[in-house]
Amino acid sequence: MSSILTNNSAMVALQTLKSINGDLSKTQSMISTGKEVSSAKDNSAIWAISKVMESDVAGFKAISDSLSLGESTVAVASAGAEQIVETLKEMKQLAVSAQSENVDFAKIQADMDEKAAQVASVIGASQFNGANLLATDVDGNGGTGLNVLSSLDRVGNTAPTPSLITVDSVNFEANIDLVTNLTAITDTTTAATALGELETFLTTAIDGAAQLGASSKRIDSQNDFIGKLSDSLKSGIGTMVDADMEETSARLQALQVQQQLGVQSLSIANQAPQTIMSLFR
Repeated sequence: MSSILTNNSAMVALQTLKSINGDLSKTQSMISTGKEVSSAKDNSAIWAISKVMESDVAGFKAISDSLSLGESTVAVASAGAEQIVETLKEMKQLAVSAQSENVDFAKIQADMDEKAAQVASVIGASQFNGANLLATDVDGNGGTGLNVLSSLDRVGNTAPTPSLITVDSVNFEANIDLVTNLTAITDTTTAATALGELETFLTTAIDGAAQLGASSKRIDSQNDFIGKLSDSLKSGIGTMVDADMEETSARLQALQVQQQLGVQSLSIANQAPQTIMSLFR
């Protein structure tokens, strides 16, 4: 039955064209944004997951900055500790040379005093951004160590928990106080005493330098891991939300052809009622 009031063919063609135009608009949006899921309405579940992961990636950038700061702080302290080891080795040589009777003890002691002052100076200067891991008070607020943010640990849907790497002070300020705790060399007897004390100080310095070196290596390794983890998360997010550009390009071409055919189909359907005019001639 033909009707001049209801054109079923035109309605079907119009709905088909609207569907094609909707798909074409979505495909064009995917091409312009590069994303298959660019908003919550595209896929609410995937969009929510991707946003949580993106927030973690942003957090990892801050963690990397924290690790870099901590690594620099430990590196400065480690360099200071190694310099102190070298200075103590020189002082040990002087103490050994003072074991003979026919030496100038006054000159040896004067040299020892200068090197002791140098050690104290290195301890005081081995700070980075106000944190000194060779001092008794690391941060000037009574701190005995440096806490470095190392990761964000997320389990299930719970809030992420920050993890810390704690680098303890080696406290050379108290443990290697040469100014007050080293016996002055005035003869072979005091030289022998000073040699034993220097051996103890040297052992402390070597142990402290090794401890700082191990902490520096751990922070460096963690920073590398955070960088790789951040890259992996970005890749995972891209897999979920990024558009397949080859597939999208092919789909765009197909939809453009379908759109043209849909327009022609609607045009034909709209012309159909005009054939009824022939019945009244």
